[in-house]
Amino acid sequence: MDDERLNGRIDEAVLALLYLGIFESRPAGGARAWKTFDWDAMGRLHGKGLISDPAGKAKSVVLTETGLREAEAAFLRLFEADD
Repeated sequence: MDDERLNGRIDEAVLALLYLGIFESRPAGGARAWKTFDWDAMGRLHGKGLISDPAGKAKSVVLTETGLREAEAAFLRLFEADD
């Protein structure tokens, strides 16, 4: 598997796990989640506009409205039980 495809899968999994770790919804949209994941993946998600800049002092990041939608979809795709 090439690096770009592998990174895409890693990013999807990290985004899904960020969704699982949401602890605060934002009134203007998006949500806040703990940022305890691989820095390269977090940087790529920030570059895609899905989360706030993870390089600050805060121990959490904000998922943008788009990031929240994509995180929920990734979570359901990867972790929803088959019926």
